[in-house]
Formats: sequence, structure tokens, C-alpha cells
Amino acid sequence: MEQYFNDNPYLNINPAPPPPLSPPPLLLPQVGDDGRDKDRERLPLPQWIHAETAEFLAIRSELDCRFMATKRNKPLWEEMSNRLRCKGFFRTAEQCKSKWKNLVTRFKQDANKQFPFHEEMRRIFSKRMERVLSSDTNKEGNEEEEEEEEKMDERSKRKGGVVKKKKKRKELEEEVAVALKEFVRRQAEREAWWVEAAEAREAERRVKEEEWRSAMAALSEERVAMERRWREREEERRSREEVRAERRHALIMSLLNKLANEEA
Repeated sequence: MEQYFNDNPYLNINPAPPPPLSPPPLLLPQVGDDGRDKDRERLPLPQWIHAETAEFLAIRSELDCRFMATKRNKPLWEEMSNRLRCKGFFRTAEQCKSKWKNLVTRFKQDANKQFPFHEEMRRIFSKRMERVLSSDTNKEGNEEEEEEEEKMDERSKRKGGVVKKKKKRKELEEEVAVALKEFVRRQAEREAWWVEAAEAREAERRVKEEEWRSAMAALSEERVAMERRWREREEERRSREEVRAERRHALIMSLLNKLANEEA
């Protein structure tokens, strides 16, 4: 009997357990030929927060002398990316390079010192200028150092290092001079714009004041004319009332005289 129930699928009292469910397939991120995550590249980049930008400028200030000493600065940007990662901020070398260019542009355009990192950028460029000036003015030293420097200069001259160093220094000085000149020019333009705007507002105020005074004068004249017309109409009305009163009095007198004559 039990075999009968087991053989009949509609009367099976001990059904077989269902097959185990297979886990869903694991979706792996799409990686391109260059090894970069395509899904992550399609996502919008998070904005830089204040603390992250401050830490970025601190690291950039420490590495500024090394940036000025070499033209191949890609390893330095990668070092900045690694140091930011150690601080808990994940940025690539290209993002760090783009952020620095953006900060330099905003610093040059900041004529009213409204840029939140104006002081940090100013310190970086000031230290850079001090290094350039100190490298030109700091020539004191003992004889051994001078002899060593002369030997190094001779070796550098043989290899053309002195020419490259002077060229690099000259380019740096020109860059700083252009940046300062551009800053002064923008400051002068902004001040001239403010003066022009103030003069325009003052001229507009004067025009509106003159219009207001003209309108008030016209209203005053119109009120005087209305009062004069009212007085004239009032005088005409009084004259008509007096004429009517005289006629009425004359009519009454004539009627009284007529009645008196009839009685007589």
C-alpha cells in the first residue's frame, strides 16, 4: 500500500526534497585592456572637501622644491596620491595634478582674497620666491665649501648643468614675475570696476532724484492750479447766488407792492 502511494505522483506521501538553489552569479566589474575599472570611471568624481584640500596643499608645499627641481613630475604626483591615501583620501595622480592647476587658476583670479585657500597658496609661492632669491644671494661659506662648489661648477659646466640650472631659474623667475604682474593687473581692474560701478550708481541716483523733484514740482503746480480753479468756480457760484437773491427779493417786493395797490 505504501509502495502504491509512493509510485503515484499525486498521492506521494514522502515527496523528494527540492533541488538546492544555486547562488546568483557574481557580477564582476568590467575592466578594460588598460586595467582600469570602467564602471568606476563612469561614476561622477566626488568633490574635494575642505580637509582633503588642506592636506593636499600641505603635502604640495613639502614637495614644491622637488617639483621645481625636475620637469618629470609624474612620480611626484603619484607620491602625493599615495600620501593622501595614507591620510584616508583616495585620489589618483591625474586628479591631484588637475586639482593643483585648478587651485593655481583660482588663486590668480582671486583679487579680493575670497578664495578659502588664498593664504596657503600665497605661502607656497612666497617660499618658492624666497628659495629663488636665497639661491641668488646666499653666497657665504668657508673656503672648503667654495672650492667644492667651484669643482662642482666646473664639472657642471663640462656637462652643461650650469646652463640648464640658470635657464630653469630664469624660467621660474619669469613665471613668478608674470603671476605677480597678472595679480596686480587684476587687482587694478577690479578696483577700477568698483569705482566705475560706484560712479554709475551715483549718477543713477542723481537722475532719479531729479525725476522725483520734477514730479513733485509738477504735482505742486497742478495742486495750485486746481485750487485756483476751485476758487474761481466758488466765486462764480457766489455771484450767481447773489444775482438770484437780488432777483428773488425784487420779485417779492413787486408782488407785495401789487397786493398793496389792489387792497388800496
